[in-house]
Amino acid sequence: MQFDDLLTEQRNHRSTHIDRESTLEMVATINREDHRVARAVQKQLPQIAAAIDAAYPLFDQGGRLIYVGAGTSGRLGVIDATELQPTYGLSGEQTFGLIAGGTDALTHTVKAAEDSVELAQNDMAGVDLTDKDVVIASAASGQTPYTLAALKYAQDHGAVGIGFSCIEGSPLSELADYAITPVVGPEIITGATLLKAGTAEKMVLNMLSTGIMIKTGKVYQNLMINVVPTNDKTFERAKKIIAEATQTSTLAAERALERSDNNVPLAIVLIETKGTIAEAKSLLEATGGHVSQAVKLNDSQH
Repeated sequence: MQFDDLLTEQRNHRSTHIDRESTLEMVATINREDHRVARAVQKQLPQIAAAIDAAYPLFDQGGRLIYVGAGTSGRLGVIDATELQPTYGLSGEQTFGLIAGGTDALTHTVKAAEDSVELAQNDMAGVDLTDKDVVIASAASGQTPYTLAALKYAQDHGAVGIGFSCIEGSPLSELADYAITPVVGPEIITGATLLKAGTAEKMVLNMLSTGIMIKTGKVYQNLMINVVPTNDKTFERAKKIIAEATQTSTLAAERALERSDNNVPLAIVLIETKGTIAEAKSLLEATGGHVSQAVKLNDSQH
């Protein structure tokens, strides 16, 4: 498919006169188009769920979550990987993003980089891929050479490939093990895929990474429990999380946190099971660190 023929590059008849609209009319037009994004993503929920179900066991076994892309798509991937680290207590080795052109491309346009197959192969060769890794490749058009080459290299080396694009039947969707393709239609400003396509990608990446974190025990109820207390602020946050998770006082939460050597999941299991530190540790070890499963296992044993 020629680039100019792509749906993401077509003119949007609903915004043809946006330059003549009042400011309120303009933002209303943009908002109406954004509603279409949510509906397009909704149609892809089965595909998103399938990708999560394929990815989380690998991540749970020590695999990594690696994002690849160029331009806007690459930047959004780097953002998702970066934000996962403090939110869920991950290291930069467990999840990271690769963008065509490297770190310079985060703040500057590096045009030639997105067309380079060799650059993609070199970037992927530098991360020592394994069959436990999950690579999320994103390209609105579904045909960016850097992104396609990176995904193929990853799959050739045993990694699971998830492909995000906004074009049905694109090379990326055909290549990916799990294709997620919300068709958002023409952009409000012709060809500006930082708009609807970018919004769709952010929504999908949020679902993918959040789902993987929930499934791998980084969330208890709806609380992020892998916060590591390193200063007064994070210590107070940890106490609040423990207190809310266990419906107890912050004083009881503080005592449990001290007994568990500042380990939030262990403190929660300690309170929820009303056992000893040794018993709480044993439950977490038996369930691979999953608090929900540890509490459930304790209940089944009593």
